[in-house]
Parts: sequence; structure tokens; C-alpha cells
Amino acid sequence: MVHQLRERPTLLREVLGEVLRDLRLDKGMTLREVSTKALVSLGYLSEVERGRKEASSEMLSAICEAHGVTLLEVLQLVIERLDARTSLVMRRAA
Repeated sequence: MVHQLRERPTLLREVLGEVLRDLRLDKGMTLREVSTKALVSLGYLSEVERGRKEASSEMLSAICEAHGVTLLEVLQLVIERLDARTSLVMRRAA
């Protein structure tokens, strides 16, 4: 019997972290700058960006504000990435 490898499910916290990290890098900001502006600990922000911690809505709002974007804009970017990944998985399965 041949076992098929299953795709690991995409986690929201991982995609959100990628989006937040990309926003920070696009703006040329350091983790320290964002953590200071958002009043979030450097370690916590790092964990959020790496997709290891779930950000509360309050923390997420503060991080978005530090980036100068709205929560809606961040969530739209997350949706676009999730949609692209879902499409890729669907094409592989076909």
C-alpha cells in the first residue's frame, strides 16, 4: 500500500506572521522599532512574526498601527495568501 503524504494545513497565525514581517521589511523597520511603536515586547512580536504565537485583537491592532496600515488591509493580504495557497494545493490534488 502506498501512503500519500498529506499537505500540512496552513495555519492562520503563520500566514499572519509572514504578512506582518513582510510589511515591516518593506518599510525598512526593525523588530525593535515596531515593538516600541506598538508597545509590544520584542520577543512577543518576534514570535508573532514567526507564526508561533497567536496575536490578540488588541495586540494585532497595535502592530497594524505601528506599521501604518489598517487591520482590514492586513487581513486582506492574509486572505490573498491563503487563497493562493489553497489554489496551489487544489491544483496539486487534481
